[in-house]
Amino acid sequence: MNLETIDSPALLVYPALVRKNIAEMIRMVSSLDRLRPHIKTHKTAEGIRLMQDQGIYKFKCATIAEAELLAINNAKDILLAHQPAGIKIDRLIKLIQTYPFSLFSTIADDFHQAERINAKCNEAGIILNIYIDLNVGMNRTGILPDESAIDLYEFIHAATHLKFSGLHIYDGQHRQANPIEREKACELAFQKVYTWIEKLEQKGYACPLIIAGGSPSFSAHAKKIDRECSPGTNIFWDHGYATICPEQHFTPAVHIVTRVISKPSSNRVCLDLGHKAVASENEITKRVYFPSNTDLKPVGQSEEHLVMETEHAEKYNVGDILIGIPYHICPTVALHETLIAIENDQVIGEWQVAARKRKINI
Repeated sequence: MNLETIDSPALLVYPALVRKNIAEMIRMVSSLDRLRPHIKTHKTAEGIRLMQDQGIYKFKCATIAEAELLAINNAKDILLAHQPAGIKIDRLIKLIQTYPFSLFSTIADDFHQAERINAKCNEAGIILNIYIDLNVGMNRTGILPDESAIDLYEFIHAATHLKFSGLHIYDGQHRQANPIEREKACELAFQKVYTWIEKLEQKGYACPLIIAGGSPSFSAHAKKIDRECSPGTNIFWDHGYATICPEQHFTPAVHIVTRVISKPSSNRVCLDLGHKAVASENEITKRVYFPSNTDLKPVGQSEEHLVMETEHAEKYNVGDILIGIPYHICPTVALHETLIAIENDQVIGEWQVAARKRKINI
C-alpha cells in the first residue's frame, strides 16, 4: 500500500477485520437476541450497517447524536444508556417523534429525574421505555440495588408515561488480566443483582430483562443466557483490551499512521502524534503500541507531538512512516473526522465519524 498518499496522523480501518470481529461477537453470545453492541467506539454509519448486515438489530449508545445516527440508519431498537437531563430529555423526545419506526429507550437511576422525564413525556404525549441503571460497584452511575431501587421501580411501573423495560448494569471496574479472576469478580458483583431481583419477585413483580457489561466483562456475561450483552470496543479492538482480555479473540481493526517529523537529539525522534490524535488518558507508555518499532519508548507528549526515545535513532529518518495500534481506540476515534478504509492494501474510501459531533440534526 502506498502510504505516502495518506496524510498523518490518520486512522486506517480494515472492513474485513471489522466483519470478522462482528462475527466473533455473535459467536460468543450464540443468539442475536442477546447482543446489543454499543456504538460509542466507531460512531459511524458504516459500522452500524456492517453489524446490521450480520443480523444485529439492537444497539446501545451514549449520546443523542449516536442515537440519531442509529435512527438515520434504520436501527430497530436503540438504548440511550445515559440518563437524560436538561434539554437532552427534549432532544430524546424529538428523536422519538422524528423516527417513529425505531424503538427508543433510556436509563434512569434517580427518582426525581424519572419524575421529570415522565412529566416531559406527558406533555409530548408519548410513552418512553425505561431501564433502571443499577450500580454494582463501579460507582460511576446507577442506583444501589436496595430498597430505594425497589421504590424507583414501583414509581416507573406506575408512571403514566414511562414503561419499565428492564435493568441496565455496567461493570467496567473488572479489568483483571486473568480472565478467570475477572469472571469471578463479575459474578460476585452480580450477587447483589440476583438478591435484588428476588426481592422484586417476592413483591409479585416479574423477573426483568437484564442488559449487562461492556467489553472487558463481555466474555463473562456472554455465558449467561439470562441477559443481553453490550460490548463496544470489540468491533475495532485495541492494544489495551488485547492485553487485559486475552481470552477474547478479536483483532485490532484500526491502525494509526504517523510520521517522524524531527530528530531533536542523538537518542530521540519526534512523531506527529499528539494529544489531539491519540487518546492520552493513560500513562504515557500506554497510548500507542508500535508492533514493528518496539525499540521506541515514549517520553513526552504534547498537543501535536509524541517524543520517543530509542537506542537506534540512526535507523529513523524525518519523513519515515510508522503504523501503530492505539491502546484506547474509543476516544482516539472521536479525535478524527474520518477513518480511511483499506481493502486488499488499497484505499477504498472514507468512513465519516458522524457521531463525534454533539449534534447531527436534533
